[in-house]
Amino acid sequence: MKDRLFIALQYLLPHHTLSRLVGKLASCRTVWLKNALITRFIKRFNVDMSQAAQPEPTAYANFNDFFTRALREGARPLSDAPNGILCPADGAISQLGTIEQGRLFQAKGHSFSLTELLGGDTERATPFMGGQFATVYLSPRDYHRLHMPVTGTLREMIYVPGRLFSVNQTTAENVPDLFARNERVVCIFDTELGPMAMVLVGAMIVASIETVWAGQITPPTRTLKTWQYDVSARAPIVLEKGAEMGRFLLGSTVILTFAPNQMEWCEKLKAGSPVEMGQLMGTQAEQTSLAL
Repeated sequence: MKDRLFIALQYLLPHHTLSRLVGKLASCRTVWLKNALITRFIKRFNVDMSQAAQPEPTAYANFNDFFTRALREGARPLSDAPNGILCPADGAISQLGTIEQGRLFQAKGHSFSLTELLGGDTERATPFMGGQFATVYLSPRDYHRLHMPVTGTLREMIYVPGRLFSVNQTTAENVPDLFARNERVVCIFDTELGPMAMVLVGAMIVASIETVWAGQITPPTRTLKTWQYDVSARAPIVLEKGAEMGRFLLGSTVILTFAPNQMEWCEKLKAGSPVEMGQLMGTQAEQTSLAL
């Protein structure tokens, strides 16, 4: 009954209006208010501030600065496994596996379209058909900066408008096509493993999505928008393995997709597995490594 009421509210609530209001509150610099928000949040979600570069909660200018806090040096050592693919974020595996018949498994009998996830362009989705995907959910207590699983050269970025359903397990199990319905930013990189997509999925009260090269990605009108990047330019946008690539202002989900026969996920990972940014998440497929 409780879950059914929660899902019903998800459909009825004015997602974007609510998120904008929360965004204004999160950017407020009034000292007593931002300190109250931060300290209450830390207590409510049991946030471990000992891992933060700035462990003093009241030192942050506003809630957004606290939420996107940097980690202290050495808090997330990067795996040095040969041909390793790093986890892009702290959180938990929602699902991972093979993209079958152009669809990604969501939860409990639900799947969603790869083409729709990447913005509705069949040509863009084609290289990933039959490849691998992983969905990582970031809870409120997690570190909310996103990092590169492998070194990549940015080729394309797409803003896809949509709803802002919550992305927790309850909604994943009950809202069809959840991740292909929510607002998202799709980033396509060229890597040693071929193309890689990192999809930053918005969610209820996520005030914004940012990337390190473009800042906040919320076009003035909520219509699909595409940015092309010249990979042959004199100074292409190249992000090294482990480098920060973006962040969420309030939590959400990142989805990775790779082309077929290029990589394999670590066998120990499964739905529900906790993960940390920088840990080994997968490796290049053997034939890929030999070909390089």
